Amino acid sequence: MANTVPPRNKINKKYTWNGESVYKSHKEWESALQKVLSDIPAAKKFEGKLGESPSTLLEAMIAVEDLILRAQTVFMYAQFSYSVDTTDQKAVALVGKAQGMYGQVAGGVSFLNPELLQIGLDKLKEWMKENEKLAVYRHSFEDLFRQQEHVRSGEVEEILGMVADPLSGASNSTSMLVNADFKFPSAKDSKGKKIDVTQGNFHTALMEHPDRKVRQSAFESYMDKHLEFKNTLATNLSTSISANIFSMRARKFNTSLGASLFGNNVPEEVFHNLINTFKKKLPIWHRYFEIRRKALKLKEIQYFDMWAPIVKKKPKISYEKAVDLICESLAPLGKDYVDTVRQGCLKDRWVDVYPNKGKQNGAFSYGSPSTHPFIMMSYTDEVGSMSTLAHELGHSMHSYLSWKNQPLAYTNYSLFVAEVASNFNQAMMRGHLLKTVTDKNFKIALIEEAVGGNFFRYFFQMPTLARFELETHQQVERGEPLTADSMQKLMADLFTEGFGPKVKIDRSRVGMVWSTFSHLFADYYVFQYATGISGAHALANRVLKGTPNAAENYLGFLKSGSSDYALNVLKKAGVDLATPKAVEETFAVMEGYIDQLEELVG
Repeated sequence: MANTVPPRNKINKKYTWNGESVYKSHKEWESALQKVLSDIPAAKKFEGKLGESPSTLLEAMIAVEDLILRAQTVFMYAQFSYSVDTTDQKAVALVGKAQGMYGQVAGGVSFLNPELLQIGLDKLKEWMKENEKLAVYRHSFEDLFRQQEHVRSGEVEEILGMVADPLSGASNSTSMLVNADFKFPSAKDSKGKKIDVTQGNFHTALMEHPDRKVRQSAFESYMDKHLEFKNTLATNLSTSISANIFSMRARKFNTSLGASLFGNNVPEEVFHNLINTFKKKLPIWHRYFEIRRKALKLKEIQYFDMWAPIVKKKPKISYEKAVDLICESLAPLGKDYVDTVRQGCLKDRWVDVYPNKGKQNGAFSYGSPSTHPFIMMSYTDEVGSMSTLAHELGHSMHSYLSWKNQPLAYTNYSLFVAEVASNFNQAMMRGHLLKTVTDKNFKIALIEEAVGGNFFRYFFQMPTLARFELETHQQVERGEPLTADSMQKLMADLFTEGFGPKVKIDRSRVGMVWSTFSHLFADYYVFQYATGISGAHALANRVLKGTPNAAENYLGFLKSGSSDYALNVLKKAGVDLATPKAVEETFAVMEGYIDQLEELVG
């Protein structure tokens, strides 16, 4: 496979991202970067003057926003150029320059929030009455003051800022260890032929291989290398957790969970509702694992069989056909939405479509309010790629509509709502195609991708990791030590409970699965994948069932950006994630897929 991946310069231009719509050349990019740097003093000149008058404050806000927008665009172009070809030394240099520039911009505008706090909310409210243009920042100002109770003195804040970089060292150390230093022993197929194991091919090519010997030997190779370094990996994660607890206490929060959720104004009940509902619904997963075992004709099923293909012959779907099917599925959202997607994919070159040598693994949507919402992926003419495209288009349309309908202050949205938009598109696609497609193989492939891919990751692995994360944080909060053995046992216990009695658990290897998820270095990040997929399916169900105004309410959510708190914008759209209802509804959707799969595979 590696030999068939073409170099970047052999990819048809129409399947590459429209970088020239951002900057016509690297030279133009360089000019834009220099202009940003030269304009930092124009924003910084307002330092110490924000409290002079409403007009001065407004002028400063506009200057800072304009500078940040241009810096974001310069940075995005560099990062995207590097992501599509990491072997391009010019792109590597762009990223280095962009990072340096962004650091200078961040330093130049860091006076803004402390001075706003100094002015005080009462005076800001008066000024917003006097000046309508200033009133647009109301939610932003109020949220800043909501967080004020956990903002420490200037001296303490300075120290917290200074320790942020060294405290992130454990994450960087782990990344270098597993991505740069780990060399995995080869896997073997059932005929004894050796197959390379790398970070790039493990999760897809090897874990999805039809030969069970390949899956098992690749899994053992991959996990044994993590086991070999279990003490280092455990120490690194334990150090990261200790840093989180330090930050929690320094900012006077009661729990690390509360500290993490505070920024998005999300109550702790949202986390606990998810975990409690997940535990209650585990029998649905147990049933799926048994159906999978029978379909694969195995005496016993293990962790490394969870991605094995059930479908006999994988359907082939060209990129253009995928765009057609996705657009058909999204028709209930209206002509404007669908036309924008189609034009973005086929004419405006939002998507960097196919694999090429040097292209990063994975997929993402990325842009700035002055560019297209670009997508990087590696399309492979399979159902999984079509689903990934639908997912990333959800992110891109969320960005597109937020940028189009919100002032700059509210064009960003939180991760808590981001995964709703992406999973919504996938839910709509499956809802439409499972009703309209007659080909049995296609249906099996679609359900496999849904349950064995998307749901298994978002609705099984992520809640299990969230349980692990909560327990390890609480142990450190209680002053109990974390060791490699205790973390390995906890992970093995949680997966044993999750998989149920009929899945064979290799406790030493499965107990190290936590070490394969870098997400755990970001505090309480993983549970938001599960709440995201829950919100998505609850909202998609409303549209698919034809609930009055459901599509309009959903589009309203996409247009909201960060103009209100995450739970509020979702509630207006029709889902309340403060209750377990959406999680329960999404388990019901998954159960429906499992029913269909059982019928299809006999």
